[in-house]
Amino acid sequence: MRLPEISKIIQVPDGVEVNTEGRKVTVKGAKGTLNRDFSHVPISIYSNGKTVRVWAEWPRKKEASLVGTIYSHIQNMITGVEKGFSYKLKIVFSHFPISVKVQDKTVMIENFTGERRARRVKIIGDVTVKVQSEDVLVEGLNLEDVSQTAANIEQATKVKKKDPRVFLDGIYVYERNEGME
Repeated sequence: MRLPEISKIIQVPDGVEVNTEGRKVTVKGAKGTLNRDFSHVPISIYSNGKTVRVWAEWPRKKEASLVGTIYSHIQNMITGVEKGFSYKLKIVFSHFPISVKVQDKTVMIENFTGERRARRVKIIGDVTVKVQSEDVLVEGLNLEDVSQTAANIEQATKVKKKDPRVFLDGIYVYERNEGME
């Protein structure tokens, strides 16, 4: 059974400006600007000043669920330009001290389990990575870019072909925050 319409409304906070051109959404705030193109999604987006409406007329199950997904993406964009996102990762080692360096748009993980070659991780989008003693701080406005960069750093230090309960070396996410430091 199809419903006549499913819609969600986002209240835009003060200090944030949301513009829509078709299915392209631009969010401007104190920390910066984020753009996103939802033209591949069969739903409608409309903004007027302080509200954004996301809806689908006569949706099937897929379109109905996409309304909630696009709603969440726009909410994350608003949070990103207001506060930003940050992930904290802990460098853990038992025998070989791991050293982490940032060069341009790559993170270099050196001496992981005594390996001679450094493992390289690409920094995605406009994300900053800082190394503070045994913590790695990943910050940015776009939640997808920040979380994917943190996940890539964690995956780069995954121990293969050994018992993970014994070989605990690696870099692990231990904190996620809205708001950059």
